[in-house]
Amino acid sequence: MKDARILVVDDEANIRMLLEEILSEEGYDVTTAENAAAARTARSEQDFELVLLDIWMPDTDGISLLKEWAREGSIGSVVVMSGHGTVDTAIEAIRIGALDFIEKPVSLVKLLRTVEKALAEHTGVRRQLVPPVLAPVGKSEPMQVLREQLTRIAGHDTHTLLTGEPGSGREACARYLASLSDRADAPFVVLKAGGRDDDKAVSLLGDDRGPGALERADGGVLFIGEITDMPSDTQRELLAVLEQGRFRSGGGTELQDLNVRILSSAPPDFEQSTDDFRRELLFHLSVVVVRVPHLRDYLEDVPELLRCNVDMLVD
Repeated sequence: MKDARILVVDDEANIRMLLEEILSEEGYDVTTAENAAAARTARSEQDFELVLLDIWMPDTDGISLLKEWAREGSIGSVVVMSGHGTVDTAIEAIRIGALDFIEKPVSLVKLLRTVEKALAEHTGVRRQLVPPVLAPVGKSEPMQVLREQLTRIAGHDTHTLLTGEPGSGREACARYLASLSDRADAPFVVLKAGGRDDDKAVSLLGDDRGPGALERADGGVLFIGEITDMPSDTQRELLAVLEQGRFRSGGGTELQDLNVRILSSAPPDFEQSTDDFRRELLFHLSVVVVRVPHLRDYLEDVPELLRCNVDMLVD
């Protein structure tokens, strides 16, 4: 629900502005209120999918306002915030009807994760949420372009090739893309392409010992890392599957329809291959090509990347 309406209620102007900026950049429709009176007015004028409510305010504190909404039967989805929070305050807020509690100063990762979780509960959606750290982080032009491109193509159920140097975050981008797609609740299976031919063929198609990656990813997404390193025999098996739209499950004789979106990674120079067969395989897998920039292309985002990773570690 990236277009969800969110009301931020906080008496501190800098906090309101910060939260409005962060949430607006994520695509949410944000309204702010500086006190309980303004919050009442805002809620009377439109419906909100989520309210971020500060506990300590000069006119009416957040707990009292929460109780007021509970009495009226209009509490909705509320996450309370406090810079002086205690366990007792959090327990009381949740007992009254709040969904969650955030301590200030607000952690970016914690904020986005809590908002996404609260909105999922509001809509009755029950799904495994992808941690926000998996989303490409940063305000630089390369990262904005990357986020926009991943978001735009997520809804198109086509095989996608992510190109970039090792360590550029191609698998993370693939997971983020999958989380935005209609296959978000389905399996996400990872297959590393390098290795011996027999190992990879079994890993892809399975054998009598168990299903392979294609079968395990049925209905979902298969990410193939470094597709250009895949042994030639396995490439032939995969190409046959893509051309026929079916494969033999578990190494048996029964044919199974292919219902998998394949996301794969390759180096930036993947098109320079002189192997006609490999080019044919890549043609099938690169219906859409996404270039994932290297860190040196967005050095200005390093501080934000560090903050996000630290937040994730301590959260």
